[in-house]
This record gives sequence, C-alpha cells and structure tokens, in this order.
Amino acid sequence: MVYTQALVFGNGMTVRSEPDNLAEDLSFLKHFRCDRDQLKHCGRLMKAQSSSSLGSECSLEEEGEDDACLQLNLSKRIEKCLYEAKGASLRCQELRLPRHMTARVARDILRSSMDEPCGIRGALIHMFMESKGTLLKLGTIIPDQSLTPTFEVSVVLQPDLSGWPPLKILFGGGKVLSLRREYRLIKQKLYSSATPTVLEFY
Repeated sequence: MVYTQALVFGNGMTVRSEPDNLAEDLSFLKHFRCDRDQLKHCGRLMKAQSSSSLGSECSLEEEGEDDACLQLNLSKRIEKCLYEAKGASLRCQELRLPRHMTARVARDILRSSMDEPCGIRGALIHMFMESKGTLLKLGTIIPDQSLTPTFEVSVVLQPDLSGWPPLKILFGGGKVLSLRREYRLIKQKLYSSATPTVLEFY
C-alpha cells in the first residue's frame, strides 16, 4: 500500500531513496501551488454560494469546476481535522494515510449530499477512528456555520493492522499510526425518523 506524506509532522521520519525524494518533492511542490490557487477560488465560490439562491443556473463546465473546488476545499478541511486529532485524540507523532484518501472521502461525502436541499452546506461531518469495536471521535467539520445542518455524515476510519503496525515506536520515542484504505460513511438525516444509510468504501 502506498502512503502519502501529507500528514507527517514533527519528528516523524520516513526512509526513501534519493530519486524518490526528488520526484515526490517536485510533485508535492507542483500540487501545493495548484491547490493554493484553487483554494483561493474555493473561498470565493463558497461565499458566492452562500449569497446565491438554490435555483441559480450555471453551465455544465462551471458546475464541474465548482464540484472540483468543493471537493478540494473539503479534502483540506478533513486533513486539518486529522492533523489536529493527531496530537489531541490519537496521541501519535506521525499519521500516515493511503495516497489520495482525503480526496476520496471528500468526493464520497459530496456525492452523499447531492439529494440534500442545501447540498454539502447542510452537512455536519463527524470523523471517527474505529479500533477493537470502539469508536474514538477525532473531530467535527461544519462546511457552513451560517446554516442549520439538515443531515449528519460520520466518517469511520480504521488503523492498518497489516504491513505497518498501527503503533510503532520511532527513534525519537514518538508513535506512527497508519490508516487503512477502507472506510465507512454513515449518513443520517436530522429531524427525520429515516434509518441511517451505511456506505462501505474499499
């Protein structure tokens, strides 16, 4: 399994060959610049959506760009939530995620919000870690604080028990936590007696 280094902070160390280092550093720099520009556009997009009516129309091309921006913005907020949980809830020094995992989770959350009246803006997103049958809450993401949430999405992540152990002592005495590629989304409509929808992703 290939892990991304996006959430490696502090004294965490990862051993890679020099060609791999150079290629990944150049790739990361390119994507960082691209993401930074797109996030600026995402901020303007979220403000525009907040002030526009739900019945506003746009071209298919604009809609595709907006979806990409919303996914990028949500992906970054998921990363921020996991980064904050790394020291507060998980108490690990290094958190390793499968490549593109936050983008996949963001995409699936957006898809689950398509039939909601306010879309992703009406969501309340809870992040959990599941281990040995127990759930540890990592944090909550509120896409739009100006709206009353209409539905909840719980993202349930799992530690990787194969390959890397879930917790490994490093040189500096810190801990490494690796996550599995698989996760669950549990969607529940608020103010409704409907049964929650459980989606499994691999």
